[in-house]
Amino acid sequence: MRMLTAAMLLATVSVSATAADTSMLNKIVDQAMNHGEVVENTAYLTDRIGGRLTNSPAMRAAEKWTQDKFRAWGLKNVHAEPFDFGRGWWIESASAKMIAPRPILLRSIPVAWTPATTGTISAPVIVAPISDEDHFDEWRGKLQGKIVLVSYPEDPADATDAAFRRYESSDISAMDTYEQPTTNQDGLKRRVKRRAFPMKLDAFLKAEGAIAWARMAYRNDGLVHGTGYAYGVGETPSLPGVEIAAEDYRRLARLAKTGPVTLELNSNVHFDDSDTNAYNIFAEIPGTDPKAGYVMAGAHLDSWVAADGAADNAAGSAVVMEAARILSSLGVKPKRTIRFALWSGEEQGLHGSLAYIDRHLAKRPAAVGEMAAAGRYGALYNYPVTPLPGFKDLIAYFNMDNGGGKLRGVYAEGNFAAVPVLKDWFGPLSSLGASSVVAAPTSGTDHVGMAAIGLPAFQFIQDPLDYDSTVHHSAVDTFDHLRPQDLRQAAAVMASVLLSAADSDKVIPRNVLPTQPKDSNPFEYDNPEED
Repeated sequence: MRMLTAAMLLATVSVSATAADTSMLNKIVDQAMNHGEVVENTAYLTDRIGGRLTNSPAMRAAEKWTQDKFRAWGLKNVHAEPFDFGRGWWIESASAKMIAPRPILLRSIPVAWTPATTGTISAPVIVAPISDEDHFDEWRGKLQGKIVLVSYPEDPADATDAAFRRYESSDISAMDTYEQPTTNQDGLKRRVKRRAFPMKLDAFLKAEGAIAWARMAYRNDGLVHGTGYAYGVGETPSLPGVEIAAEDYRRLARLAKTGPVTLELNSNVHFDDSDTNAYNIFAEIPGTDPKAGYVMAGAHLDSWVAADGAADNAAGSAVVMEAARILSSLGVKPKRTIRFALWSGEEQGLHGSLAYIDRHLAKRPAAVGEMAAAGRYGALYNYPVTPLPGFKDLIAYFNMDNGGGKLRGVYAEGNFAAVPVLKDWFGPLSSLGASSVVAAPTSGTDHVGMAAIGLPAFQFIQDPLDYDSTVHHSAVDTFDHLRPQDLRQAAAVMASVLLSAADSDKVIPRNVLPTQPKDSNPFEYDNPEED
């Protein structure tokens, strides 16, 4: 790749930026492009530490390593902040093999937080699609001694979209459209109900005498994922569970339609109950004005373990760390403190960032009834919101968690008043391709809880690459699917925006402190078929 100088990269710096600002931006870009460590640190997190399931030994290693790096770079107030989570779990080895009607090694992975097989087990399969409690009666008395294939073997869909892509300007322009909020508690309740169903299924299968179960992967092309959510103490399933690649699963189903099929499973997995707390990792560059509050950047350090958690989200974590290293190495002394956060438990329901909110920013009423099964996430939209004393101190939060693609700007998350200030801060980065500020909101990651209480919390726009099509949560979420040039660019953008936010005389306006909204469709009936 042709090397570009910092001056060329910043040729379009806006005239509103001061000479001092421009000089520091040049230094930030020089550090990121010519002296950066983000590529090496991403490789360490992925190749050496690997997949970092919350509370697993690998996650503990990542928690220690990231703190050691922050301290070595001269960051202050480096610490791990605990919150209650549950059991650790990790895979030592695993295999799934069809042994009749012929031997085939299957592409598979144990489902997270399901128990071991205690050696190799072998049994006939039965295809018994069960996705709801209403299906139990159909299979009573038929599952004794079986490995139960609980997914319906859906036909493969044609792959009509490009697997790898970067955003065109028209794609980003299309995002700049305000989306009216949809308020419907029934939708959240359905998600919680789906999350609770696997434990009910496990209890039913055990009562019927099944010895294990398997599900079909939700992507094709041999990908497996292994996501599971039975991490709570006292909530561990009884039966081993595995996910089998879609093509292999369909073959099993076809064969079982015409004759007996026997599987052999070995799931050598381990639980770790040495510490049921998970830990968020924090580090700071102190501000010169203790009354000016703080700005923060964050990414989740945890991942699933089908692969190495590279795009989701070692990339974001390493970029947050690199922004910290760059700013610390330049000796910046911002007016506001800059706080760097590496969250835990994001993959199981935003646990780390929601715990931070609950401890430092605002309280919501606890989830009750069936919603309590989702823990902190079940209370995400409960009212009233009661700000804590620290609520006023968070000036802005920026999150990276959409893969390893180049940063293209930021989602304004429905905060109209924030747009002019964001455009001012992102404007000097136009030659890096990162100056877009769009109205569309995003969901599913750690800025959500903060934005939901009116704080200025934002997710970066990122080139998708093959994140959604192939990589996300899958067995190929490895370093090979990242692009070093994108990681360097992201670190330059993040460090620049953080420094602008920390030094600016302009403060991003907050959104309204939300109160209980009316249903967006007051005449809608709950559809039982969507349960």
